Order: sequence, then C-alpha cells, then structure tokens
Amino acid sequence: MHFKDRHEAGIKLAEQLKKYKNHKDVIVLAIPRGGVAVGYEIAKALDVELDIIVTKKIGLPGDEEFAIGSVGPDKKAILNEETVRIYNISNEYINEQKKQIIKEIERRYKLYKGKFKLQNLKNKIVILTDDGIATGFTTKAAISYIESQKPKRIILAVPVSPADFGREIKKQVDEFVCLHSTNLFFSISQFYDSFPQLDDAEVKNYLRYTNDKSK
Repeated sequence: MHFKDRHEAGIKLAEQLKKYKNHKDVIVLAIPRGGVAVGYEIAKALDVELDIIVTKKIGLPGDEEFAIGSVGPDKKAILNEETVRIYNISNEYINEQKKQIIKEIERRYKLYKGKFKLQNLKNKIVILTDDGIATGFTTKAAISYIESQKPKRIILAVPVSPADFGREIKKQVDEFVCLHSTNLFFSISQFYDSFPQLDDAEVKNYLRYTNDKSK
C-alpha cells in the first residue's frame, strides 16, 4: 500500500476510527513532527482534540539513526537491553544522551505549546498516532507514559508498521489500527509518494486546530 502523503494516510486512518467521532473523552496524541500531519486529519475527521506527545530515540554511538532506546515526556528511558549489551554501550553514554534528549523534549513542548505542559489523560480514550513505525522505540516510550496516566483506553493508529511490531504491540494497547503491515519494511518513506520533513512552523499550524476548538 502506498499513500500520496501524510494527509491521505490520516484521512484513511480516520475512516477506521469512526466509532470515536464526536466522543467527548477522546484525544488524539501525535508524535512530532511527521505524526502531527496524520493526527491533524484524524482529529479533524472525528471532531476531537489534537495534542502532541514528544518522545525521542537514543541513537547508537556513531550511528544516531540506529535506535537503542528512547525517552518519553516523563523523562523515563526505555532501552533495548540486548542491543546495549551487544554493543557494550556505557551507562555514561546513555545518561548523557538522556540529559540532552530531555532538554530537547522540553524545548519542543515550549516551542509548539508555549510551555512544558503535559496532558491530563486520566479516563481519556487516547488515539496515539505517527506517520509510521520503524523501530518502535519512540512509540513504546509514548505508550509507557500514556499508561502511567491511567487512561480509559489506548488506541495506536498508524499507516504502516513492520509485521513483527504489530504482533508485539497488540499486547500493550487496547486496539491497534494499522493500514499496512509488512515484513518487507526498510523505511517509512518507502510507503509515501511525498514524504517531506515537517518544520516547526507547520507543526504549530496544525496544533492551532486544537486552540480553535477550545474557544
């Protein structure tokens, strides 16, 4: 399956989530940056609130794209212990990366929302989304944080993911909605005709949807 862009992916995901339309307890949490374009279309179609959840991966020394773990908005790290052991990654490196990532997470919240403020998710139906899942570490960090907030229900909704991730994550969420799951997975961009990087200004524009709804 191919998508024209993130907007088409979000619209198609929203079609699978119609039962949550106009539900007062539903909130869409999107992982910036790319996930916010997907989340915008879901929130708009369902007429529910849109917000962000910022998580960031910890990269392998010398190869930042290779994730060995991630940090969530609650400043907790999730690590792939096997990878850490195989590559003999020091606690000093992990702690230093964690400090830098926490600063970046706070910076992004302040940039996108004006302040570092996390949503109250207690008894909420949370639809977590991104433009796709590769390693899954940022998603797992988001789920870990959401779980700690005692929501009513967690729905993970993404356009694409590796097949093995789908089998694993179903144990951690109440519902997993994925439009295309495959073993032939190399990168998220392979499933999109247009996959440009979103800049901070675009993210802020999408989030204005929530501000307009609350007026």
